[in-house]
Amino acid sequence: MSINPKDLSDQEEIDRLEQAIQTFLEGNIDPDRFTAVRLQQGVYGQRQDGVNMLRIKIPGGRLNVDQIEAIADVTETFSQRGIAHVTTRQAIQVHFIPLAKMPSAMRRLAKVNMTTREACGNTVRNMSACALSGVCPKEHVDVAAHIDGATQHFLRNPLNQQMPRKFKISFSACESDCAQSLLHDTGVIAVKKDGQNGFMVKAGGGLGHKPRESIVVEEFIPERELLFSLEALVTLHNKYSDRTKRAKSRIKFLVERFGVEGFLEKYREEFERTKQALADQPYPQGKWREQTGQEVPGSGAPRKLFAQRQAGLFVMPIALPIGDVNPVQLRGIALLLRAHGLDEVHTTQDQNLIVLNVPENKVVPLRSGLAELGLNEPVIGDNVVACPGTSTCRLGITSSTVLGPLLSGGKADLRIRVSGCHNGCAQPETGDIGIYGEGKRMHGKLVPHYQMYFGGNGMGGGELALKGPSLPVARVKQAIARVQSAHLASGEASFFAWTRAQQPDYFKQLLADLAEVKAEELHSVMQDYGSTADFRVLQLGGGECAGASQVLIGANFFEAAHEREYRNALVFQRKYDEAAQCNEAILRLLGSGLAQLLGGVRQEDLSKLAIQLQQLLPGVISEQLAQAVTALANANELDNEELAVITALVDDWTVKVAAFAMQKDAQLDLTEAAAGLLV
Repeated sequence: MSINPKDLSDQEEIDRLEQAIQTFLEGNIDPDRFTAVRLQQGVYGQRQDGVNMLRIKIPGGRLNVDQIEAIADVTETFSQRGIAHVTTRQAIQVHFIPLAKMPSAMRRLAKVNMTTREACGNTVRNMSACALSGVCPKEHVDVAAHIDGATQHFLRNPLNQQMPRKFKISFSACESDCAQSLLHDTGVIAVKKDGQNGFMVKAGGGLGHKPRESIVVEEFIPERELLFSLEALVTLHNKYSDRTKRAKSRIKFLVERFGVEGFLEKYREEFERTKQALADQPYPQGKWREQTGQEVPGSGAPRKLFAQRQAGLFVMPIALPIGDVNPVQLRGIALLLRAHGLDEVHTTQDQNLIVLNVPENKVVPLRSGLAELGLNEPVIGDNVVACPGTSTCRLGITSSTVLGPLLSGGKADLRIRVSGCHNGCAQPETGDIGIYGEGKRMHGKLVPHYQMYFGGNGMGGGELALKGPSLPVARVKQAIARVQSAHLASGEASFFAWTRAQQPDYFKQLLADLAEVKAEELHSVMQDYGSTADFRVLQLGGGECAGASQVLIGANFFEAAHEREYRNALVFQRKYDEAAQCNEAILRLLGSGLAQLLGGVRQEDLSKLAIQLQQLLPGVISEQLAQAVTALANANELDNEELAVITALVDDWTVKVAAFAMQKDAQLDLTEAAAGLLV
């Protein structure tokens, strides 16, 4: 199965956003509601008033020349700063776009089949992958087909429109796991077992608040069942993750809450149901092959010219300092590639670009053309990744974009990861050396600090980094240089192995003098990089990484729409009793949502729920719910006609509930959640 590119963008959707923006600018929609609307469309808030960031989904990081030109146009035409930023999950962000110009920017992207839908908010985010998948000699399969299939499956899927929090998926083409499943909500790794092709599936990884390594949920699963597994995990998150405590609503906390065995038990329950409902759905199929090489390019991408599995062709990396590139460079890359008959570029997890399928005789002229654009291949020491930090992010504490370019990985070419806050968008816990910004009080003053991590590796066989001391920002460069010197002096080539050979308090002792600040030294550590004023943390009302709060009944309507899809699929398979259970779930979801909207409580027992609604809302809606509950309770071994009668009753009731809820709350829009029912 391959994705239909036309499915990625939706012009009517952009039109609706444009109308919502106008309504918001006129002051006729609640800001929190509007935040949810724009996040769903990939429009993210900034520290600066009047402008927003637009995040473009790049599934697997794959771009063609036309798309590069479109990104250049959007950056040049609509951004006030004119910079496109490659993220660690291979998406592209363009900041400083006035809100009113967002629809026009989206329409330009739509012309080349690109979308920003669900690039932000409580959704399944951009699918990341090994940057070399398709050309790596070590791969088992090009995972592009599986990324495209999963993107198509989850994009606009009602299951993941209003989840408790975001959900991130990675795809790796072999056991080396260059896409770093360890840190993802779900990671897919191509494997071969007993001569059979399939995947290992991991889940529950995450960075930021309480970093956690993912666990294996499937040692081996055949290709035809991969989507069942992914949907089961997304369903598990949607059903059980905490919707009230935002800081603990990622799937990694379900592993903590249920325990590993309890989590696996819940997963297996969802997997069996998903497998049954999606049994007749086509599944993505890749072209599997034998490995022809063993060189591991590493997380992100190769840092030098890399021979592809296709004889005579090479991958050429392009270094982008902290992931930034301007429109002139983007347009220049596109023109250069066209001139040499090339058309495939990938974004990478180390915030660079790679050009694929470069013939040997094109290497020199391509290198020369890139140099004229001010672009070069990576050099030793420049493997530095940085998030936007205080330059744009509302959550940023320190100026990661100023410090990042000043750091070096040194002679060992260490991976340096710099985040402006503990949310860790630069993935500090997976770097050789990772740091994140925080404020600490010293002698009564707030001093900018970086929490340090050492020896992280998100790939196969790797582990999250060891936590080191927190040091004043002004001393971080000195600290990194000292750690690098100690490593080189040891003679151990592997920084990962070296860090784990040390005593638990080694780094604390090594850097103890840098952590201590005497009162008379306070003036020397009071400023962040790029600032002449004493440090302070701005109170900006929080960031939007977690998405916006949703009205509960809205989330319930999306989940009910998912149950409706399952029900219809099961009816097609003539599994009528299972389809009837979906009708029960719809009644339970919407009935409880309606009860809570009216001041009542969630109720799992349908009979008790019907009684509660009769008390809260006497009349047609509660009477029809009671009728549907009775019909389902009295049903036994339903046939198609009997089920159809009950289903019609449930769907008619759903329409009535939607109309009532939108009348009760004028800003509640259930049109998409009740698609196919509302006219």
